[in-house]
Amino acid sequence: MTTIAFVTYRDLPHLTDSDRLVMPYLEQHNVTVAGVAWDDPGVMWSDYRAVIPRSCWDYHLRPAAFAEWLSRLEQHNVLLLNPAPIVRWNMHKRYLHDLTRQGVPIPPTVWLASGSTVNLERLLAESGWDEAVVKPCVSATAYQTWRVSRASAVEQQATLNAMLQQGDVLVQQFIPQVVSTGEWSLIFFNNQYSHAVLKRAKVGDFRVQSDFGGTTARGEPTASLRAQAAGILSSLPEPLLYARIDGVEVDGAFVLMELELIEPALFLGSHPDAPQRFAHAILDHLQ
Repeated sequence: MTTIAFVTYRDLPHLTDSDRLVMPYLEQHNVTVAGVAWDDPGVMWSDYRAVIPRSCWDYHLRPAAFAEWLSRLEQHNVLLLNPAPIVRWNMHKRYLHDLTRQGVPIPPTVWLASGSTVNLERLLAESGWDEAVVKPCVSATAYQTWRVSRASAVEQQATLNAMLQQGDVLVQQFIPQVVSTGEWSLIFFNNQYSHAVLKRAKVGDFRVQSDFGGTTARGEPTASLRAQAAGILSSLPEPLLYARIDGVEVDGAFVLMELELIEPALFLGSHPDAPQRFAHAILDHLQ
């Protein structure tokens, strides 16, 4: 029996209910899955045939330690899926800026360096934005993510100041379609489209994550949106075991909100074939 590791974190050392769905299909091929916290000091990662980050949901709170963990896996030639260089790149949201250079549409964005002093009210006025979303450049699950308007900018200035003392920050023009029509999550295995869900925020909020009352429903984006999402993946240097591409449709164009390559929910329970597809993608890499 071959054993692979699904990487978790200390507050959730076991596999999520979604990830458990893939286990029976792997076991049919004599592959078993262990849930292992990424920062468990007693783990010998080279004991596993492959290591797959899945629910390591505190990496953004300790990015330096997580980056060191990636380096240790590289030093010991551990098969990490997705590969360490792409995971390291995906940790900081400057990857969005990199993708814009390849023609990928993202919301209009201003990048703020750690330690800088920025007048939020002036930033919105000079950008011509009535509303914006502020978030750290290293974050997950809408961590420290908030919405600001010109009317509230002065009141929220102190929050931005505190964030800039901790790290880099990005400010994005608020995209109303996130609230009006919802945000798509398209899931790919080995760069092949598998399934999608449409996420909606609760009334009065803009965050689509379930942690904040958002809801998720199986959906099917248009062929055009699927092709645009696939084009984003094709710009990356190598096929990825999994990728979740989050975005909204604006006048027929797919506007990228996040490219999730480290620890996204894959919504395996939303489509009957999704767990088997994920298992087959893993088996392809093991072969």
